[in-house]
Amino acid sequence: MATQMADEIMPSSENTPGSPTSSTGQIPLEQPPKVKGRKKFLQNLQRMSSQSDVDPPRPICIHRSSQLYGGLNPRPATPGYPGPSGDAQSINNRIRLVGTDSPNTPQPRTIPLPFDVRPASRGSPRSLTPDGAKEETETETETETEIALPEPRLVRELDFWGELPQELKVEVFRYLDPREIVRCSAVSKSWNAMCFDGQLWSKVDTTEFYQRIPGDILVKLITSGGPFVRDLNLRGCAQMQDKWSSEGERISNLCRNVVNFSLEGCRIDRISMHHFLTRNPRLRYINISGLNSVTNYAMKVIAQSCPELESFNISFCKHVKTTALLQVVQACQQLKDLRASEIQGFDDEDFMLALYERNTLDRLVMSRTDLNDESLKVLMHGVNPTVDLLTDRPIVPPRRFRHLDVHHCHDLTDSGLKSLAHNVPDLEGLQVSQCPELTDDSVIEVIRTTPNLSHLELEDLENLTNLTLTELAKSAPKLEHLNISYCESLGDTGMLQVMKSCPKLRSVEMDNTRVSDLTLMEASYRVRRRGYGEEVPKVGLRLVVFDCANVTWAGVREILSSNAYLPRVRKPVTAVVTVTQTSEDDSSPTTTAFVTPSSTPPPVATYPSEIIQLKCFYGWQMTVDEHTKRVKRGDLAAASRLDRKWTDYMMATEEAGAAGAGARRRRRRAREAERLYNADDSEEESYGIGLSALGGTRRRRAQSGSSCTVM
Repeated sequence: MATQMADEIMPSSENTPGSPTSSTGQIPLEQPPKVKGRKKFLQNLQRMSSQSDVDPPRPICIHRSSQLYGGLNPRPATPGYPGPSGDAQSINNRIRLVGTDSPNTPQPRTIPLPFDVRPASRGSPRSLTPDGAKEETETETETETEIALPEPRLVRELDFWGELPQELKVEVFRYLDPREIVRCSAVSKSWNAMCFDGQLWSKVDTTEFYQRIPGDILVKLITSGGPFVRDLNLRGCAQMQDKWSSEGERISNLCRNVVNFSLEGCRIDRISMHHFLTRNPRLRYINISGLNSVTNYAMKVIAQSCPELESFNISFCKHVKTTALLQVVQACQQLKDLRASEIQGFDDEDFMLALYERNTLDRLVMSRTDLNDESLKVLMHGVNPTVDLLTDRPIVPPRRFRHLDVHHCHDLTDSGLKSLAHNVPDLEGLQVSQCPELTDDSVIEVIRTTPNLSHLELEDLENLTNLTLTELAKSAPKLEHLNISYCESLGDTGMLQVMKSCPKLRSVEMDNTRVSDLTLMEASYRVRRRGYGEEVPKVGLRLVVFDCANVTWAGVREILSSNAYLPRVRKPVTAVVTVTQTSEDDSSPTTTAFVTPSSTPPPVATYPSEIIQLKCFYGWQMTVDEHTKRVKRGDLAAASRLDRKWTDYMMATEEAGAAGAGARRRRRRAREAERLYNADDSEEESYGIGLSALGGTRRRRAQSGSSCTVM
């Protein structure tokens, strides 16, 4: 029906009786009246809706005016049937043909629509013609309509892992630890080749799995890395003992770019170790401590093959002397870290003079050696230095030491230790433990001239007094670690000053000393002042106070209470504003009070920023560890309940041990307190943190006045 109406509206090519067009195809001068208004709009709309796919492309009609004329035309305009406002001549009245400016030149009378905007009926397929246009085919009939579905597009299967570049695959495997990479190697042959790619094994560190990895797999990891290996840590790999004899030469030939090399606790033969050291001239870090196969000849190999050496650990190698170690010191000009515990020959002044002339060491470990006062003076002052007449001190360049370890050197006295004063201004760590001849004179003089001191080990120095701790509190504000264990003369007099003046303390070991509960209370107060936050607490200070006779359970309870302490929530402050008004009629003033609430938001739930981890008497340690565990996971209510139960138990135990009247009753109370202490607190935990912390609906047990006396 739509097609019929369109055909009736369109003017035919032949001249009809009612057509205004002449045989020459020109529009006559006299134009019929225009169709106006609503009729023109509906006539255009009717013709536009009747266009179909089977019709030829319609021409673009250019209207003379953008206004609408004419009335409503309910019937299609057919030749010979005039509409309400006129005959068929009214249709052509609105058309200006293209190219009518030159009537003698034949020009196209229509402009075809662009191909992409031509109307098409649903389901009518089109085919491309040679000139690039689409040809319409008749698909609709009176009886049946065919719907041509588009041909399904073939979806290409994407092998994401197979098409991934090799570099990205390696980058993905870098996020796995060595154990997971070895497990992935059993997936397929391609994965096996990928897992043992040398780029993945530039760092072979067996610290976490050296006891579980077989020797064959370990050799495969090292050899697959080959020239890519930079860090090779075989600490504790005893399973490599047989592999070094058979695969040592192959490993050395493949791994030629190693920078960090550690063989501590690894059983290796002498020839394989020398061969490996010779093949790696870029070594900067070597750790061969505790190996029986290391001899003086190994020092010669290192001096000749490793000129870039910076850190060298040769501690506990009993077959090495300082006479051979002297070659390494002279050849390796970049040496900064030398650790040589239990190496004999540190009383040799020639070796100490070589270290003095080098003056590049940041760390020097000479513990458990035969170091004496004269050799230490040569290390600090050299031989025959110039002495300042005013200060009576040698005029020498300051040493660059930052860490110096001379503990367990029994021949060292105050005379030798005083040589460190004014010569090590950058010193941060000093270990002089178990040197029984040292006293306050030498230790105080060194402390005064080392303002950057952060780690100090003074264990088992029986001659020290509280004067050392007092001077330490004045001169070392950066102190973080202090060890005064087995210094039986030290007590609260010095430790209270250290706790107050050293806010950066992180670890204090003071077992077998005279410290008491006062030191613990001061420590808890200082840590509590480090603030509160919204994150779960972390350990900020470690205290070791076992075997301290003056430390009681009351001091331990003070630490536990401080770890779970939260400041009271302050109520919002309200402001009262008083306004006095005087009316015109009445002379008496009127006073009005306005209450203004505070705009401060309610505080959020907070936790202590840092807590104290305590090591105390073994009978209390299990309770302390459980309390610390609850605080670290943020369950302060459960920690407070444990603290309260333990306090009741300890008070009842003390009462049971007291003699006199009522001993039977006190023992019964002690048994009841022990039962409550050992009971499972799952029932209390079911009330939740809020109810437990605030008391909830349960009745809290009141403490008697005697508890204050005990505390």
